[in-house]
Amino acid sequence: MSLYLDNAATSHPKPQAVYERVRHVLEEVGASPGRGAYRLAREASAVLADARKKLATLFGIADPQQIVFTANATESINVVLKGWLRPGDRVLISSLEHNAVVRPLARLAQIGVQVETVPNSPSGHLDLDEFRRLLTPPPRLVVLVHACNVNGALQPAEEVAGLCRHAGVPLLLDAAQTAGVQRFLVDEWALGMLACSGHKGLLGPSGVGMLYIRPDLDVAPLREGGTGSRSEEEQQPLFRPDRYECGTPNLPGIAGLAAGVEFILKEGIDAIRHHELELATMLEQGLEELPRVRLYRPEIRGTGAVSFNVAHLNPGDLGHLLDAGFDIAVRTGLHCAPLAHKALGSFPAGSVRVAPGYFNTRDHIEQFLNAMRSLLRHAGR
Repeated sequence: MSLYLDNAATSHPKPQAVYERVRHVLEEVGASPGRGAYRLAREASAVLADARKKLATLFGIADPQQIVFTANATESINVVLKGWLRPGDRVLISSLEHNAVVRPLARLAQIGVQVETVPNSPSGHLDLDEFRRLLTPPPRLVVLVHACNVNGALQPAEEVAGLCRHAGVPLLLDAAQTAGVQRFLVDEWALGMLACSGHKGLLGPSGVGMLYIRPDLDVAPLREGGTGSRSEEEQQPLFRPDRYECGTPNLPGIAGLAAGVEFILKEGIDAIRHHELELATMLEQGLEELPRVRLYRPEIRGTGAVSFNVAHLNPGDLGHLLDAGFDIAVRTGLHCAPLAHKALGSFPAGSVRVAPGYFNTRDHIEQFLNAMRSLLRHAGR
């Protein structure tokens, strides 16, 4: 039986209720939300409302209508960057950002947006002194990944949010890796924007993400179109969530996301985090006993993602050997985060990333470590 250890990319398996909820919406509801007054259309609208309420509860958001559904965290980030920044604006990012941030900003830099990078240490620690210095004069936006997708390094998001609040600068928090694993409170931290995917720690299906924008921030929408509201008007409605949501939404995906969040609320986010970090610790301890292994350990661990390399062995080759010889799925390469690999010292080859999830066990980690022992034993001959 295949051993899946790539939960930082997409969590697998999902709670059983996720599969059931997706199937129910596909088979029993079927209709589009907000597109009719008949019963099935009302049921479809109720699916959206239920998902917004559950996400608002999880993230400490008072008004669920401020939650916008997107295709993924990447789309959420693009909405903010392209709807908020203009030529001449200045934006601060960390040196651990994902290409979901780096690539849109590279395009915006071509039209005059100034991008400045706050350095991180080789263990992933953000240089807060340099960050404070770069806050003067205040930039238009700060973007911060909550935890690095390469090695799970947790960033001081609450402290950064406080510094941004004091400087009057909105913070876009990329919580793709931490949503469902780390506890944070959007309203209490006064976050400007929050972007996350539904298919990772939130345990939902692929193809759905979430965006929160603080009510006092006017971010231009990325798309316009049909919303089922104010259809007589040519302009996109100004009220939320319709200002940012148009076209038929991914209703089965959103229903599955709601089921995933419901599972998290029931299990308890602290229990989920404790389990994943415990497995990561077991991984690190086992790997550091092996010859030729270099671990990219975070100063403060926020997720279960563990990255390493083996001397004289390409990470892609090692991943192939684990898959072909032991039916173990891990991620190799740059993980769409070359900036982070440069900061951590694993560029250009990247690394092998092992990312256990809530449904992995200590036996799974031991199975992986045994595979590594076998591979390195044969490689040494």
